[in-house]
Amino acid sequence: MAPLRSPTAPWRSALGGARAHLGAGLALQAGALALVLSYYYCEPARAVLLRLVALRRETGFAFAIVSTAFFGGLLPFLYLRGGRGRPPRYTWRQGGALIAFWAYKGLEVDVFYRVLAHTVGEGHDLWTIVRKVVSDQFVYCPLIAIPVTVLVYEWVERGFDTAAILADWRAPRWYLRRTVPILISNMGVWIPAVAIIYALPTPLQLPLQNLVLCFYTLIVAHQMRRHALPTAGGGIA
Repeated sequence: MAPLRSPTAPWRSALGGARAHLGAGLALQAGALALVLSYYYCEPARAVLLRLVALRRETGFAFAIVSTAFFGGLLPFLYLRGGRGRPPRYTWRQGGALIAFWAYKGLEVDVFYRVLAHTVGEGHDLWTIVRKVVSDQFVYCPLIAIPVTVLVYEWVERGFDTAAILADWRAPRWYLRRTVPILISNMGVWIPAVAIIYALPTPLQLPLQNLVLCFYTLIVAHQMRRHALPTAGGGIA
């Protein structure tokens, strides 16, 4: 099956998706900033967050796997599964695949945050935060995180048709057609978000990341739906 090109330019698609979710994104970023400020300036909130730090240390990678599967996979799946007056978006099998994917991503992101803390440092000064943001958004995301996420979501959207996904991946300009729109949207949400996230101690970075992730996976699912490969009958899987 020949892969299709997106009907609109990648940057237009990304900007359209970003505009559609601008209000919710800004509200979420404001909430993340409020959480960080509470940690540093509100003792009751700081006490609660320190308990979360203790829980993270006790549970290790299990916390990252379970919490990211929940916020990145299960909650968005239940929302997209459909409610009153809205048809189901994913089957239970598709939902299970996405939950498993985000469980793995929880482990990956946790390791990435730990590596950054070890190599760049755990300080909260501006220079440390800038270096972590650059490493995150301009190295890790464009080279690993976004391409893999696009491939997995296309595979799920296409009903696990591996042959069709591989054919599209091998076609010219796959990165431009499929990854760049998501990458642009990613930067719009995550550059300010990770700047806030990296202002927290390392054990609290993943929990805050997961709150933003729950919203962001809905954007990814929306964009992948618009540009999914067609089924043999012409519809969307």
